[in-house]
Amino acid sequence: MESIKVADYMNKRPVTFKVDMTIAEAVERFLHSHQIGGPVIDNHKHVVGFLSEQDCLARMLEATYLGESHCTVNEMMHNEPLTVTPNDSVLDLAQQMKGHKPKLYPVVDDEGRLLGIISRSDVLKAIDVQLHSMYEKGHARLV
Repeated sequence: MESIKVADYMNKRPVTFKVDMTIAEAVERFLHSHQIGGPVIDNHKHVVGFLSEQDCLARMLEATYLGESHCTVNEMMHNEPLTVTPNDSVLDLAQQMKGHKPKLYPVVDDEGRLLGIISRSDVLKAIDVQLHSMYEKGHARLV
């Protein structure tokens, strides 16, 4: 199976978050984008954290009981997100995703600047395309 690179299947225009955004603002972005998580970036597009729908759900539920919602992304984000590079192998990433790893990874350059994201769905698509390509090549040889 030939090498499949993250760069070929990543989303180059992901929804992102800033540390000073409120959780309510972050939830609005999630609802409009249908993205399940996303990188938190600074003003230079460096990935400084990661926020998931699950993080927001916990805080929104808590806010419902307490009647307040003043939390910011900075208070909820994961400070050391797992990232991948554009040249990483999709198959290696798929192996990582089999465990209890994130379902979505920020794709960064050598200096930690955001280039895009790759999700479990993107990885599945990449493998599916590869398998179909292998089948077509194999089937063509049999004819």
